[in-house]
Amino acid sequence: MSIFKRLFNVGKSEAHSAIDKMEDPIKMTEQGIRDMKNDLTNALEGLAQVKAMLIRSQNDKTQFDNKAKDYQNKAMLILQKIQKESISTEDGDRLAREALVKKEENTEHSKRCGIEIEKFSKSVSQLETNVNSLKNNVGKWENELKTLKARVKVSNATKNLNKQMAAIDSSSTVNMLEKMRDKVSEEEALADAYGDIANESKSVDDELDRVLDNTSASAESDLDALKKQMGM
Repeated sequence: MSIFKRLFNVGKSEAHSAIDKMEDPIKMTEQGIRDMKNDLTNALEGLAQVKAMLIRSQNDKTQFDNKAKDYQNKAMLILQKIQKESISTEDGDRLAREALVKKEENTEHSKRCGIEIEKFSKSVSQLETNVNSLKNNVGKWENELKTLKARVKVSNATKNLNKQMAAIDSSSTVNMLEKMRDKVSEEEALADAYGDIANESKSVDDELDRVLDNTSASAESDLDALKKQMGM
């Protein structure tokens, strides 16, 4: 095998593989069901046509049988007339002979219809079998399609969930939580520090107020003493 032929076969194989991957099994199944329904429609039309021919042959056979009996009776009535001398023997024999010829012709037509009836009956039986088979296959494929669609939904949902779960990095999540914990600890410590500073500022103010209050009280006491010395 030449190198070019090998390359061609490899390329052809890859092309078929790509086509297989591109093909949607659901769409393929739906197309298959549509094709089978078209076949079923054609089979039903064919069955109806053959049944119509069968019914027509059966009706024709009945008519030919009745005509054959009628001509048989006419031949017998003519022979009776000959016996009664109501008609001449020559004319009677001629008419009776013609009646029997007509009887034979209708008998042959009846036989031909019988052959057609047998043939059409076999065709109807075969077509009915095919139609029933197609109906069963269509129903089976439609159920398969429902199951396939359900499986696709489940598989897609599972795939998406697994994909999301696979995208979650446990180590990175733990690191992120550790960083958040450290950040919260820092914020809490900073809040405590500001609280301490606020308390310290408040203590200084309280001390200043206390000292100032004592100074005012001492000045008031000195003022009273001075007024006593001065006789006020």
